[in-house]
Amino acid sequence: MPDRDRKRVLGLTLLASAMLGALVPSPAHSQGAPAGQEAAHQPTGWQTKARLRGSWRSTPGTLFVGEQGVEFHPARGSPVRWSFLEIKSVVLSTPRRFTLVSYENRRWKHPGDRQFRFELNDPLRPGAAEERVARVGKPAINGDPDPKARSFADIPARHRTRTGGSNGVLRLREEGIDYVAAGGRDSRSWRWTDIQTLANPDPYHFRVGAYLEIFDLELKQPMTLEIFDRLWDRVYGRGLNLGRSDGGEHHGEK
Repeated sequence: MPDRDRKRVLGLTLLASAMLGALVPSPAHSQGAPAGQEAAHQPTGWQTKARLRGSWRSTPGTLFVGEQGVEFHPARGSPVRWSFLEIKSVVLSTPRRFTLVSYENRRWKHPGDRQFRFELNDPLRPGAAEERVARVGKPAINGDPDPKARSFADIPARHRTRTGGSNGVLRLREEGIDYVAAGGRDSRSWRWTDIQTLANPDPYHFRVGAYLEIFDLELKQPMTLEIFDRLWDRVYGRGLNLGRSDGGEHHGEK
């Protein structure tokens, strides 16, 4: 079997065995700081007016993202604080929609982790979403890639969904993989640590198996073997200790 086909088959096999984490929306509140500590605490970092969305109501306030974690100061009541250690994941579906997933159990014995969904008055600037995701350090969904970030290959692509999909550009970078959709609403940015598996069953199809979602793309131009090799080595190479023999051939099953 040709080396490229071996990689594709193994990529699909690994993807089939991966478990996709599910995020289930839920209303949320959290215990605030003890009385008397709010005045002494002055959060620093990026901030914006925001609304904490629940199933039945929304709470206006201010969202802070600093060096130590995330805080929400409601217009009334005590602030809510999460250190980065206590944040399981973050989802930035658009520059104005931010979801924080904590390790706290949901209320009323519902399964899953508690989520805090915010609507932001001010959008994150280009590149700021990547900085916030990096601070959490755990698998995340970032829907706000920087379209000006340097890449080593750009491939026009389409992301097909049940409700239609989007057209955009698959951008391959040293830091990870981006899909920049026209209009931005279907965009994604994955760090290498967010990616669990890759699959390239043929030159015109590409799949990113992230820890929190699976993204299938139709490529309008073929992905070359050299590009796929480069992506493969970033995701699998270090863990499998793959390399090339003196004769230039790959050794080890891919």
